[in-house]
Amino acid sequence: MLMYRFLLALTLMLFLPLSARAESLVADLSEHMVAITTGFTGTELLLFGAVDGDGDIVVVTHGPTEEVVVRKKDRVAGIWMNTQAVTFEHVPSFYQIAETEGAVNAMALSMKRRHKVGVRHLRMDYQETPLEDYQIRPFREALIRNKQRMELYSEEPGLIERRGKNLFRTEVFFPTNIPTGTYIIETLLVKDGEVVSAQTTPLFINKLGLGARIFRFANVYPASYGIAAILIAVLAGLFANWIFRKLS
Repeated sequence: MLMYRFLLALTLMLFLPLSARAESLVADLSEHMVAITTGFTGTELLLFGAVDGDGDIVVVTHGPTEEVVVRKKDRVAGIWMNTQAVTFEHVPSFYQIAETEGAVNAMALSMKRRHKVGVRHLRMDYQETPLEDYQIRPFREALIRNKQRMELYSEEPGLIERRGKNLFRTEVFFPTNIPTGTYIIETLLVKDGEVVSAQTTPLFINKLGLGARIFRFANVYPASYGIAAILIAVLAGLFANWIFRKLS
């Protein structure tokens, strides 16, 4: 199946009109849907494609955005307490980047900002706060460090392999704690520091099975879920107490 997709991508490149082939790029994923079930331990997908002519390749994977609160703790009267907090909006829940060697460093700064290449160029708006911009910077850096610690943000770009003059491939790894939602994988063709062609590929990550039903119930009916959780905990405690008495 993968070989068929490779051949299809290359065939499309060969039969494109000459005017359209000058800066052509074709990319695809080995799978377009990831199902998270009980026992999910992460997965790795293959992204592959073809380009017409020379150029570097950069692949950027963005997860669904979320709101994140970052808090700062200080010692107050001998007790560690949350003293400041910043709420960031439009934060990618997942971010990974891959490149042919040296591609990112060769990109113009304006291109990095436009295509959000590198964590420093990610859009992270923040809600109104009395803090100044220079005071918010440490909160942003802490958010990125925490995402990297959880393997949700890449610390260094992954490697894109070139296969001959036209073909390329790379692996995109998703850890066990990957958030669900719609992901966008952007493949960029870079020449002389400029992005001359780009393609976006969607990826859907969803929960399936009993865990998914419980997750949906907890989000749609949070009060009922809380009551049910308390009842189950009480019943489990009573049952364990009954078993203990029988064994005593």
